[in-house]
Parts: sequence; structure tokens; C-alpha cells
Amino acid sequence: MKSIKELYKIGRGPSSSHTMGPQKAAQVFLSKHLDAKSFVVTLYGSLAATGKGHMTDIAILDVLTPVAPTEIIWEPSIFLPFHPNGMLFVAKDENGVEIDSWTVYSVGGGALSEGKHDDMFAATPEIYDLNTIKDIMAWCKSTGRTFWEYVSQCEDSDFWDFLMEIWETMRNAVKSGLENEGALPGPLHLSRKAATYYVKATGYKQSLQSRGFVYAYALAVSEENASGGTIVTAPTCGASGVLPAVLYHMSTSHGFSDKRILNALATGGLFGNVVKYNASISGADVGCQGEVGVACAMASAATCQLFGGTPTQIEYAAEMGLEHHLGMTCDPVYGLVQIPCIERNAFAAARALDANIYATFSDGNHRVSFDEVVKVMKQTGHDLPSLYKETATGGLAGLADNKF
Repeated sequence: MKSIKELYKIGRGPSSSHTMGPQKAAQVFLSKHLDAKSFVVTLYGSLAATGKGHMTDIAILDVLTPVAPTEIIWEPSIFLPFHPNGMLFVAKDENGVEIDSWTVYSVGGGALSEGKHDDMFAATPEIYDLNTIKDIMAWCKSTGRTFWEYVSQCEDSDFWDFLMEIWETMRNAVKSGLENEGALPGPLHLSRKAATYYVKATGYKQSLQSRGFVYAYALAVSEENASGGTIVTAPTCGASGVLPAVLYHMSTSHGFSDKRILNALATGGLFGNVVKYNASISGADVGCQGEVGVACAMASAATCQLFGGTPTQIEYAAEMGLEHHLGMTCDPVYGLVQIPCIERNAFAAARALDANIYATFSDGNHRVSFDEVVKVMKQTGHDLPSLYKETATGGLAGLADNKF
């Protein structure tokens, strides 16, 4: 597996696969064709189907148009073979003659792939020798260490400074989201709820207050993401509210130190990395189970570690966090990362806390492993029809024309 630095990325919302990835691709292509007189970018499949709602065109045009006029072509009914998020970049000279073309895919979490063996984006080194939780747990048992210590062994010396920047960005996203009010951008005119939820939570007894705060923190980050604010992919923009909500709650309500929060971030990142390596974190590829489901697993593992869970209990918490999101479709209304995405972040954050409690009541032994659920998630996602995977035509997205 590659570094967890490839999983946690700081950037602007609302979508890691539809905004961050295409913008990065545009920057790469532009760096090779600064002398081009015009560009044509064709978006295929899911990128074309929900790209306008995810501001894909704006992300690309912001990069290319300062250099040369750029045309965006939308092809929602054409799916390239490697991944639903395909793009074709073409550079032309002053006579409109093609200079070069490049096909690239946005595969989730802001990552890119050329879909071939000699992929230019595969150059990042594989730094983890163990790529399944089963093997990593065996390492934990033989060494007496836990998940974050395995991460520390594999990553660079500056990794903890990197995680501190990630944690600070997450905290800032929560704080900013709690302060901002008003409607989110787009035709839904959806009102921000984070500030209201936070205020209401302060008036409840402690048993309910805890859950209310977690809802508020998840809503805060998700609303920042939906409005194009700065967030951290964890593992994606669309699921960016889950892990920060839980960790912010652990920090402010339970008093866990930054050092312990960073260790939890490392553990959560490891579980997300295993899914990314063995399956997918792209909603266009496997549905929302690969985004919010994986985020819930990451937050479940992180929380269980903070509360002193054993490696087997941590694995069990993560397994439940993912298993109980199996089959979840990616069906954003109007292609916006708002309905049902924002509420799903809040519910997944709460479910992560439940997974931790359930796991710590047990001895950690259970029948279905995290690795097995990852395999099932991948197969389930590939069995889902494309209209349920970020094309904005099936599921809840199908309500758009009649209800909104």
C-alpha cells in the first residue's frame, strides 16, 4: 500500500473525485502544454452525469482558461472501460490542430490513474508490506503493538507533522462550519443546520448532548464541503464530516490530547488505506458504501483505539462500521453533495460511536472479518447498476424532477 498521505488530502469541496481529481488532472496536462492555444476536455460517465452539481467544469476551467480558451464536452452516457470517472484532455495549436491528448481517470479521494500498467501516478512507492487487516493484526499480536505503531514504522519521519496539519484542518473545518449560517449554494436552497444543532445540543442532558454535538460537528464539516470550503478527504470529500466529527468530540468532550488524536488518525487512515488498496473509495465505482461506509469504519476504529480497545476490538468496530453500510447507493439529488450526503455523514458519525461501544462490550471475536467485508463491498458495488452510483438518475436522485 501507498502512504496514508495519499489518503488524507487537504483541499476544497465538494467532491474529491469530481472536483479535486479533475482539477489536479488539468494542472498536470497544463504543465505539459503551456503553449497550447485552446483546450477541449471531454467528461465521461459519472463525471459528466453529476459534474455540474459537483463543479467539475469550474475546477477544470479555473486551471486551463487563464492560459487558453477551453471547451467542456459532457458525455454522461459513455463509460470508459477502466473507471466511471473518465476524462479526455486535448491540446490544440493556433490552427485548431490537435497537439496532444490524454485519457485519465479520477478514481476517488482526489487520486488519478491512467488505467494502465505503466501509470504515471503509480510511481508513488508502496511503503506498506502488509495490505490486509488480518496480516497487520498478526503483526500486532507478534510484536505486542497496535495499529498506529505499524503505521509509524512504515511512514516517513515527517508523518506526524503531516497528521498534525490534517488534524488542524479538520478542527478548523468544524469551527468554521459551526459559525456559518444561511443557505448552501445550488438549486436546492438547503439551509445550513450545524449551528442550530450545536445550540440545541447544549440544552440537553448529557446523555443526549453527546449525540447532538456529534451531529453538529459532522454537519459543520459536510456543509463546509458542500459550499466549497477547505476540508480533508477522509477518505473522500463527500464523507469528510464523519471522522473529524468523532475526533473533535473526543478532543473537546472527553479531553483526549492531540498526541492521542493523531494516533487515532493514523489507525483510521490505515483502515481506509486497506479499503482503498483492496477495493475502492469512489462513489462512482462502488456507491456510497465506499465513501460514508469507509469513513464510518475509519471513525469506528479510531474511537475504539482512543477508548483502549484491543486490536481485535478495533478491527471489530471497523468491521461493523463498514458492514452496516453495505449496499448504500450514491444518489445525490441534482448531483450536489447535499441530499442525502450531509445527513449520512451525521448518522455515520453516530454509528461509529455505537460500533465502538458494541465492540468494547465484546472480547473482539466475531465471525465476519473486516477484510471479508471489504471484498463483499467491492463485489456489491460492482453489481450495483450505474444509475445507483453517482449518476444522479437513480435512488433518491430520481426524486429531483418531481419533488424539488
